[in-house]
Amino acid sequence: MLLMEPSLLQYPDWKGHCFLREEVAKFLSEHCRSPVPLKAENMVVMNGCGSIFCAVAAVLCDPDDAILIPSPFYGVITEDVDLYSGVKLYCVPLDSEVLIKAHTYKMNELCCVLQGVNVRAVILVNPHNPLGEIYTAEEMTSFLNFAKRHELHAIVDEVYMLSVFGEDFSFHSVLSLERIPDAQRTHVLWGLSKDFAMAGVRVGTVYSENRDLVQALDKLGNFHGVAGPLQRQVAQLLKDKEWLNEVFLPENRRRLKKAHQYVAAQLTKLGIPYLHRGAGFFIWADFSKYLKEQTFVEELCLWRCFVKHRVLLSCSQAFSCSSPGWFRIVFTDQQRHLQLGLFTICLVYVHMHLHWWYIFCTYAFMLLSSFFRAGQNQGDVRGAPGLQHAAYH
Repeated sequence: MLLMEPSLLQYPDWKGHCFLREEVAKFLSEHCRSPVPLKAENMVVMNGCGSIFCAVAAVLCDPDDAILIPSPFYGVITEDVDLYSGVKLYCVPLDSEVLIKAHTYKMNELCCVLQGVNVRAVILVNPHNPLGEIYTAEEMTSFLNFAKRHELHAIVDEVYMLSVFGEDFSFHSVLSLERIPDAQRTHVLWGLSKDFAMAGVRVGTVYSENRDLVQALDKLGNFHGVAGPLQRQVAQLLKDKEWLNEVFLPENRRRLKKAHQYVAAQLTKLGIPYLHRGAGFFIWADFSKYLKEQTFVEELCLWRCFVKHRVLLSCSQAFSCSSPGWFRIVFTDQQRHLQLGLFTICLVYVHMHLHWWYIFCTYAFMLLSSFFRAGQNQGDVRGAPGLQHAAYH
């Protein structure tokens, strides 16, 4: 039987217990490299970033108001903001090679087109899902200046900020900026699901200096609160700086890098183009040359073919991408599973490609060679000390 403090069995502070908000503020101050310590009073804790998107949209917008978001983007955000707020996302379609300058240029165009539509906010995910893009401090400042110029709330999702594994890539949090252009309209999200491999532990946070927003979210916390005992456990986890900084986070990044390198190498051998990025759990790969026609109908046919062969990839339509043929491949799994998945993708090509026999034989040889070496790497499929399979969810 677990022992619990009696106070944790009562109704919590709906914006998060003070002890948890203080630990989150300390943690983010360190890892976001904030120039000044973040304040616990500006922090709201809810049961996941999905709930935070939902609640923030309800507070900032009226039904049928609009929020801008560059596409491709993580499609579940559409459901989050629309679920009970009736807020509409307006996509800013871009190529899969994304630059903030292109974002702001096309967003300016869209703001002109959306006459009569009340645009209230703009969302940016950094590091990006599904692209894995990491924006520079200059690019983020440009984005925030765009929001300020149009008097829009800037909602910045940094849920992958600790999942940067590429040596050539560095992450700059909005909270690391010496001066935020419009701090009252800038709201930063982060959660445990991704960086801590705890998708089932529903804890997300939003940091905002806007007192009206924080107080309004406190009222909605009745619907999105986190259980008191779980808040205590998360606070204890964040306190363990030595284990997090010296064991878990370095090991997690090492595994992410190794898995990414493996999948990237196999895609290169198969001649499948992809974006080389250094963050997140996924690779954005271009399968367009395997479409009979460059249409989303053909993309859906390819997706169904993958599903038929028990490989689940997310196609570009799920991310509102403007170009068909792109698929998101999640690489955070054990290597033997990745081997099987990539081999199955190769089998799908058998039915679609003129040079199928060459590809089949080549990849079969690669797979057999990998299995012979797999025994040497069995130690890598165990979880990090204290947290099993930490990098593989």
